[in-house]
Amino acid sequence: MQLHPIRNEEEHETALAEVYALWDAEPGTPEADRLDVLILLVEDYEKQRYPIAPPDPIDLILFVMEANGLKQKDMLPYFGTHARTSEILNRRRPLTLEMIRKLGDGLKLPVDVLVKPYALQPYPERANLP
Repeated sequence: MQLHPIRNEEEHETALAEVYALWDAEPGTPEADRLDVLILLVEDYEKQRYPIAPPDPIDLILFVMEANGLKQKDMLPYFGTHARTSEILNRRRPLTLEMIRKLGDGLKLPVDVLVKPYALQPYPERANLP
């Protein structure tokens, strides 16, 4: 296969097959160089063809909590109180800049994702009681 930008799914499949065949190429060899270039071409095609939107900030936090076995109480250093932690994770209150900084520093979360806007869930309206 001559190296050129990948333009369609057939070329993508062919490039992937060659990547798999070259995967164990010895570093510094022409095969390893070809593998590196093919990987760049495949990545570029996939970014254009199958873009992945960044995650919702709260979904990211919940995912990281689950992946690391963290509970709501473990989030107190980032959010302050139990009530505020609950409000944040239930989308009742937005993240503040200070919270974003703490999450970025403490949990190494990407702040560019945390600053993205997300929908808040309003509190249910209370019935007017006499």
